[in-house]
Amino acid sequence: MSGHSKWATTKHKKAVVDAKRSKLFAKLIKTIEVAARTGGGDPSGNPTLADAIQGAKRLSVPADNIERAIKRGSGEMGDANAYEEIMYEAYGPGGVAFLIECLTDNRNRANAEVRTAITRNGGNPADPGSVAYLFTRKSLVTIAKTPGLTEDDVLMAVLEAGAEEVNDTDEAFEVVCDVSDARTIRDACAEAGLTVDSAEIAWIPATTIELEDEPARKVLRLVDALEDLDDVQNVYANFDVSDEVLATV
Repeated sequence: MSGHSKWATTKHKKAVVDAKRSKLFAKLIKTIEVAARTGGGDPSGNPTLADAIQGAKRLSVPADNIERAIKRGSGEMGDANAYEEIMYEAYGPGGVAFLIECLTDNRNRANAEVRTAITRNGGNPADPGSVAYLFTRKSLVTIAKTPGLTEDDVLMAVLEAGAEEVNDTDEAFEVVCDVSDARTIRDACAEAGLTVDSAEIAWIPATTIELEDEPARKVLRLVDALEDLDDVQNVYANFDVSDEVLATV
């Protein structure tokens, strides 16, 4: 879990400050559009949409872009794009397992681009099911840090609501729980006066592979190549990188 959290935090920092910002915005907008198409355009009755909007706002996506995405998804601006969800599996350098979530309107394009990114960066595409068993689908509820708030405080607030784990990611507290318990966790946070920054569903590895300098560099290069693809929404991998190694790569 530590590796997942550290890399997620680093990834978000990097995404906001470098040239990938526009790509990140486009992916967040696509998520909002699909959530609105699936569950309707009212976030009060569509928690998936509410979380997508909150995540986009947290990363400073303009409000006008968010509003247009909701209208496109809910059909107020004509027919919405027909996006398809696809999961790809692969093994990267050092035997690291990868799950790659795509949201695309062109399956052939997504398939070709993902396979090319994998093979050009030292990885091998894997058959469906050969990697997924190494991961478990969980909800991640991120809680904002406030003065005096400790990891133990958060744990006490969410433990009886179904929390399985609480992690300090330096910038926030991350609560891991079963997907079905996410709403209960959020209610428990509200009751305890905790601020929920975001909630998302993620694939969490059962175990992680510790990477040193060169293997870490190769794996992160593959992560970057995949995340640079327009059709790729999320990349999950079972590696861990220490702060010291991360600083060098």
